[in-house]
Amino acid sequence: MPDRQPTPIGALANAGLAPVAPSGQKQLSVHTVVDGEGAGPAPVVLPWGRRKVLLLNATFEPLTALPLRRAVVLVVCGKAEVVHGDPAGAVVHSSTAQVVVPSVIRLSNYVRVPYRGRVPLTRAGLMHRDRYRCAYCGGRAETIDHVVPRSRGGPHTWQNCVACCARCNHRKADKLLSELGWRLRVVPNAPRGPHWRLLAGVTEADPLWLPYLGEPAA
Repeated sequence: MPDRQPTPIGALANAGLAPVAPSGQKQLSVHTVVDGEGAGPAPVVLPWGRRKVLLLNATFEPLTALPLRRAVVLVVCGKAEVVHGDPAGAVVHSSTAQVVVPSVIRLSNYVRVPYRGRVPLTRAGLMHRDRYRCAYCGGRAETIDHVVPRSRGGPHTWQNCVACCARCNHRKADKLLSELGWRLRVVPNAPRGPHWRLLAGVTEADPLWLPYLGEPAA
């Protein structure tokens, strides 16, 4: 039987994942599980420092995206449960317990969410709204364009900003659509819904989050 030597979380601390074991106990470690059995000493190759976990209310309403370490702490403390684990089967474990590395967790008790104002305009939110498609040609969007250029008085608002490919952005420059004979594929509007605040601050949403965000996969 092979000697299992999981990669200690302490070794990944510089990447943003610190131990969550209480003082005096052994540190937690990470390994991959295949078909329910240990996969040996191979470390999990994941960007732990940038890893986010979707936090749902007890009613499955999306609340926010948490750092992985904070999500694991909530699960270990019994304040949340894992709804979806890591697709690769990674687990965080100590000598006495183990927790599936989560992608989506749900609070055990309902938390009342205060009123939240309009969704802030961010590049990530705009790309999600336009599904990473250019508002002019429908190609893959790589940048953001102001429909009415800032140099000609255009505001930086949801209604005047669209996702745009580099080619269309270069061709449009500081011109108006009427000067080019172009038309927008979709009229831009400010997004609405509780999940949009979350998307506005997340560059890349895990595909496992999409059913809880009310957004189909692009």
